[in-house]
Amino acid sequence: MPFIDAKPFPFQFDFDHIALVCIDMQRDFLLPGGFAESLGNNLKNVQPCIPVIAKLQAAFRRCKLPIIHTKECHQPDLSDLPTAKLNRGNPKQKIGDFGPMGRILIDGEPGTEFIAENEPREYEHVIAKPGKDTFYRTDFDEYLTRRKISSLVITGVTTEVCVQTTMRCANDRGYDCILVEDGTDSYFPEFKEATLKSVVAQGGIVGWTCKSDAILSMLAKEQSPV
Repeated sequence: MPFIDAKPFPFQFDFDHIALVCIDMQRDFLLPGGFAESLGNNLKNVQPCIPVIAKLQAAFRRCKLPIIHTKECHQPDLSDLPTAKLNRGNPKQKIGDFGPMGRILIDGEPGTEFIAENEPREYEHVIAKPGKDTFYRTDFDEYLTRRKISSLVITGVTTEVCVQTTMRCANDRGYDCILVEDGTDSYFPEFKEATLKSVVAQGGIVGWTCKSDAILSMLAKEQSPV
């Protein structure tokens, strides 16, 4: 079986059972005028992962491997939005309010859509999720089971929130997960660093981490003529 140079030890997988997961690469979280900026977050801290994820997407496409995209959003009537989430942090603008990119985090609004650099292809699976956990009230587990996917290469934003939550929930369900260190970012670099350490602690209690170059070089070898 092929393997990726990773922490805390090499990550083995089967090409027939692996997928790239790109979490919440949305305009509301990454671009000026979006929800994240309205909360006072520094967008420069989450933008380095954008070109890294674009390279990984291109490599997975060349190898004809599945890519899954998630977007955090809610129904227009807010029926899937709990009060605890609506009022978190007592923000000036809340989910469902009108902002520069339309209603904030409402499915179908401009701010909810993917940034141009990381947008999905027509044939790639897109999951609209109302929570931090990609498994919560979605078809994620069903899709992975149907495609016989058992290993997940995880990227996206933010590291300590939706990315970490999804990875931990995937681990509980028996999926082998590797988090790409330079393919994920946080508005708070110290939170990203702590998350990366916690994932691989105790012999990989949640999973593995690696640099994108380790994956890209491995996929390049897969494409090379014999």
